[in-house]
Amino acid sequence: MPRQSAKASATPSPKAMAAILEESGIRPTAAQLERLWTYHQWLRKHNEELNLTRIHNFENMVRKLYVDSLLPGIMIPLPSPLMDLGTGPGMPGIPLKIFHPHLHLVLAESRQHRVRFLESVCEALGLEQVVVEGRRIGPHYDRAVHGVITRAVEPMAETLERIEGCLEKGGRVIFMKGPQCDEELERAVRLFAGRYAVVEDRAYVIPGTPHRRRLVVFVRESERPAVVRQRAGVGGRHKVLASRENAEFKRLFRALTPKGIKKEGVCLVSGSKLVADVLRSRSDLVQAWITVQGGPPPPPASPESVVWLELDKALFEVLDVFGTGRPLLCVRVPPCPPWSPEDGLEPGCTLFVPFQDPENVGAVLRTAAAFGVTAVVLLKEAAHPFHPKAVRASAGAVFRLRLRLGPSLHDLPATLPLVALSQDGRPLEEVVFPDSFGLLAGLEGLGVPAIWRKKAAAIPMAPGTESLNAATATAVALYEWRRRTTAPKASSEPAR
Repeated sequence: MPRQSAKASATPSPKAMAAILEESGIRPTAAQLERLWTYHQWLRKHNEELNLTRIHNFENMVRKLYVDSLLPGIMIPLPSPLMDLGTGPGMPGIPLKIFHPHLHLVLAESRQHRVRFLESVCEALGLEQVVVEGRRIGPHYDRAVHGVITRAVEPMAETLERIEGCLEKGGRVIFMKGPQCDEELERAVRLFAGRYAVVEDRAYVIPGTPHRRRLVVFVRESERPAVVRQRAGVGGRHKVLASRENAEFKRLFRALTPKGIKKEGVCLVSGSKLVADVLRSRSDLVQAWITVQGGPPPPPASPESVVWLELDKALFEVLDVFGTGRPLLCVRVPPCPPWSPEDGLEPGCTLFVPFQDPENVGAVLRTAAAFGVTAVVLLKEAAHPFHPKAVRASAGAVFRLRLRLGPSLHDLPATLPLVALSQDGRPLEEVVFPDSFGLLAGLEGLGVPAIWRKKAAAIPMAPGTESLNAATATAVALYEWRRRTTAPKASSEPAR
């Protein structure tokens, strides 16, 4: 009498399960069948409550869930420790562990109701050397594994980015995909060239079904960041950013604009000398060291809290607005408390800055630090002092000066002891600088309001010269004040 087919005996039972497995080329031992059947019963029992799978038919569950999970272990050697990333209710990880008990397995799942299910079912099955990671795995996760397997979780590039911190060099990433994955495969190969290489791309069909699948395997060619940091003697964390949609990249991108700087509270610093100066003098503000892929790690003296962000070349070039090709810093913007006329002026010179060009703002801040002004009041008209252009033009002075946020240029009261700069005023050499005074330069092109022009200071110029650049005129006036008076030095204790 011929053997009854699995399809004809699809009433759920261990025997029916064994028949389907054998038709698929999988011959379970009695112990393996018992564990897989127990796992199946757990899925059925808790599925309605926990929404573990949308497949309910017994034969479909065996073929599309268990057989599909086991096929990679037939087609390729399985690395160990192996992380099942986004395992859901435990697939493919638990079936693979049942049939390959030597595996050290990490089941990674962020949804807590499924985490509790995984912990309970692994205990019920008596599975050893299994770790359930109940959180989302990201680039900072650094438990070392030799392999990662995912079953239609997300695009390949996103997975490669997420496992940057945990997969060892030479480790394998096993993607269980549908047949139409060429586009995402090409993208992953392009974005991670030099760090990962494809070593397997195999099409197959789930036995007994028309469902086509692809098994794509990458091998890692680069070291884990933790290894690189250890060799470089650097602590801290490391992230790899390969997508414009990455939240960390979006945050950095916003720091290129005044609105974004205000929202995020950070700015970008570029230029080898300036980066080194800020790391040395204001390391308390530094949040991240930003490099292109393959760039140098943070210097050994960097604070432990500094994150190393390694960016895809195209992303790095977006942030490297001056084209330096050198590491950038993401720096917390120090507080700038408000100033009002009621606060008065401290001894020495308080510089009032209305400049709308960020490079002029940066240049005048550099001058202010050089000549020892007491404080700088940024008027409402002024460009953001932590705009990338202003930071660069200031040569780091923006991090050393005492900055305050003031009212509009037009709201400064006439009673303030100000020395304004205007060609309508008297010669600069005739001006007497009080012990406490403010120096006011005008807006680029427009100058100072009429109320200040008649008692302003004028800088002598050769005939035919209309005016000086606003930042340059301020530098001349500060030099004259500094030459004639003993001014307090710039504060070495900026707001922290």
